[in-house]
Amino acid sequence: MNEQHRERRLSGPWAKIQAAFWLIGLAIIAWQDWWWPGILVLIAISLIIQAILMRFSPQSFEQVEPPPEQVKQPPSIPPQPITTPAPESIHDHRLELLPTECPKCGGPIRGHEVKWTGPQSADCPFCGANLPMAR
Repeated sequence: MNEQHRERRLSGPWAKIQAAFWLIGLAIIAWQDWWWPGILVLIAISLIIQAILMRFSPQSFEQVEPPPEQVKQPPSIPPQPITTPAPESIHDHRLELLPTECPKCGGPIRGHEVKWTGPQSADCPFCGANLPMAR
């Protein structure tokens, strides 16, 4: 970044004087109930004071370094263990034997949502009732 384009801010006692100037200026504006254009006058006087200080006392300013670019990384997702059913259990779960609705709660039954408790035995994902298998 070019030296001329770096941001500068008042440091040391000059920053405290600038803050006191603003507080006193705002108090006067509030006391006189002169908000418009009083705030513009306060900003103009503040900028003029800063320009005079920059011209005659450049050591009263400090360089402000821009923060380094932070690279946003996507949130890390912990790896999930891959569980594959044993080859013999793939054929044991017979989806065609499942009822379409739970006889106890009436919830829809889907093969990937039920909790298989045995090769041909499953529980309802909603109420936990054991589902009767069709023969």
